[in-house]
Amino acid sequence: MIFAYRTTTLDGMIHEGTIEAEDQKAAVGKLKDNGFIPLTLKAQKEGLGSGGTISFRSKKIDLITFTTELSALLNAGLPLDRGLHIISDISESGATRQVVQAILKSIREGSSFSDALQKHRVFPKLYVNMVRAGESGGILQNVLERLGEFMESSKELRDHVTSAMIYPAILMVTGIVSIILLFTFVLPRFSAIFTELGGSLPLPTKILLTVTGALRSISWFLLVAIIAGLVAVRKFIRSEAGRYQWDRLKLKLLGDLLVKLETARFCRTLGTLITSGVPLLQSLKNARGVMNNQVMAMAIDTVMKDAKEGKGIAQPLAAVHVFPALALSMIKVGEETGQLNTMLIKVAVIYEKNLREAVKRFVSFLEPAMILFMGLIIGFIVVSMLMAIFSITDIPL
Repeated sequence: MIFAYRTTTLDGMIHEGTIEAEDQKAAVGKLKDNGFIPLTLKAQKEGLGSGGTISFRSKKIDLITFTTELSALLNAGLPLDRGLHIISDISESGATRQVVQAILKSIREGSSFSDALQKHRVFPKLYVNMVRAGESGGILQNVLERLGEFMESSKELRDHVTSAMIYPAILMVTGIVSIILLFTFVLPRFSAIFTELGGSLPLPTKILLTVTGALRSISWFLLVAIIAGLVAVRKFIRSEAGRYQWDRLKLKLLGDLLVKLETARFCRTLGTLITSGVPLLQSLKNARGVMNNQVMAMAIDTVMKDAKEGKGIAQPLAAVHVFPALALSMIKVGEETGQLNTMLIKVAVIYEKNLREAVKRFVSFLEPAMILFMGLIIGFIVVSMLMAIFSITDIPL
């Protein structure tokens, strides 16, 4: 196989070219043996799918780019400031280059790496805390590597859910626009024709024309009411009580999907933090912060209180009744065997896989349901119009 590569050296020189190897791992090994640090490695053959590319660079997500590149440079033996300087030189993003240069300046003025990161909003608290733990334990390069894996897996899961919902969203928008066009432009024209011809119209057509006339007469009022309602709902959701009630409703409507999503997110974050040497209570606090559903997040407050009293986390997690039984059993085994961090990552992997399957099933159900619903509405409109057209032959001339 032929791979196109982009590498750097310990001196910061950038090299690009191609290399022949049996697979990705062999190509990386050859480059490292020649004194290069791989930044990008891409198979030139087509049809390799997702397994055909190793990319340490991403134009879309600067934080992942920064983390994976810095991890690769530190693992190659470069000091932190030298690694940051190289990233600043090779970065294709002006914003990333500016942030890296500011971080490098802070470090040279005496700040620690974590303190320098904390000055920039682009780095979440979770990121800063993991880096701080890596600094204190002397394993910064390992922590950055885990951070890169964590962010890549989170991005992959998020992208999977987003891409799965694109088609249903397009389908819904298309159906709504079609119905609006029918009610706004098509039906009023037919209504005028039927009114001029006179005669008795079929019942479905009468119902359709009545609904059309009512919607047209209150269209502006309806539009204002909808906008006002959306603004009010948004304001309510932004409040603490409103957000809790909204998340509680979502948990009832999409319970299985949300529980799997939050379980995977919580367990992967907690497992990564504990593996990186962050204390348990601090890890729980950070893991709570990445959960979007407030009902499940607030349950972690009780777990944190019990963990502070020395009760561990398996029993407190089971007591709040928000996490799945399988996850609780695996966490309990991990806690009993002293492999809690490893078991948490395994739980995350399992529920990320289950989530993908659940999303696939949900979309498989949602698409035909939406097609059927839109089809019934548009079909009723078309049939009503056809019945009216056919009834014209019964009107005396």
